Amino acid sequence: MSGGFGLRLRPLTDDKPKALIPVNGRPISEYQIEWLAKEGGVDAVTFACGYKWERLKEHFGSRYNGVEVDYSVEEAPLGTGGGIKRALSAHKGEGALVVTNGDIITDLPLKRMTEEFQNAGGISASMLVVPYRSRFGVVKIDKLKTVRDFDEKPAFPDVWINGGVYVLNGNKIGKTLPEKGDIERETFPKLVTHGELLSYPYYGDWNYVDSIKDLMELEASLKASA
Repeated sequence: MSGGFGLRLRPLTDDKPKALIPVNGRPISEYQIEWLAKEGGVDAVTFACGYKWERLKEHFGSRYNGVEVDYSVEEAPLGTGGGIKRALSAHKGEGALVVTNGDIITDLPLKRMTEEFQNAGGISASMLVVPYRSRFGVVKIDKLKTVRDFDEKPAFPDVWINGGVYVLNGNKIGKTLPEKGDIERETFPKLVTHGELLSYPYYGDWNYVDSIKDLMELEASLKASA
């Protein structure tokens, strides 16, 4: 999903879509395609795109590292749900489909998530969930209001957030996707009502790039682990 304007990443997105923002010299979408192929066995990718999508096509063409690349272009923003529905309208295959936000880098074992989804028996969708990580430091105080400790941007292992990676049943999900609107607000609540949304909790490496600060922290993390 690469249809957003990347407003919080300006000026980096003034002349390119968010999917081409460089992370240590390489577009974030290159990391994603390589991860999809390695961890999920994906052999074809469709960008649900709009803003400056021509730059994506100039960069990737019709194939990247053996992965077929296509483009579902939105003339006007359709939201995540509408964008997915438009992209899936040309899909004629069966089985599990992987959808990911265009600003995530993770080492999630995608094959395991897909297998768990398939073993669930015809469910509509599975959602990656990751522990909530505070964007702020936590101050710990005692009963006398004395500050005792600081915890810089802690994770809360019992509080889960949407990790922006989904495995979908292509034959079922289209019926619940809006023509225009977000999958998070329009589709998932309906699936929850019918017990059709599975979660895949993951404690491993997961990062998203929503701001310049996020980008700098991700680059530092990747360099440290290289």
